[in-house]
Amino acid sequence: MACQRWHILKEQGALTLARRLPARFDVAVMAVIEGGAGLRKSRIAAQVRQDMWRSLQNLRGFAPVVRVAERGGNLEITAGGTVAGRFPKSETEACIRTLLESEDHRARWVRFAREARR
Repeated sequence: MACQRWHILKEQGALTLARRLPARFDVAVMAVIEGGAGLRKSRIAAQVRQDMWRSLQNLRGFAPVVRVAERGGNLEITAGGTVAGRFPKSETEACIRTLLESEDHRARWVRFAREARR
């Protein structure tokens, strides 16, 4: 059975969600959600990680890392992770970039991050 633990590192105005420590980016793509500083970073990170894993689950040795940080009134997302061994870096970056630029995904992430605590 797979390990279900995720490491959550909180810093001043930022949160990093990682499968393994230390959190490292062998591949990374950044995106900004304008006006997103008030959103719950943990929920955004979880959704981005989940969608990124779905897109890259066949990439052998991949361990996702997502960092969400406030930049003024915006939210900066860095998505990627570590990869054990050789991998097609440009194709992997393109896949992550497509995900981060998807308006449908962004809308769902924002909705989820705004939901009231239960």
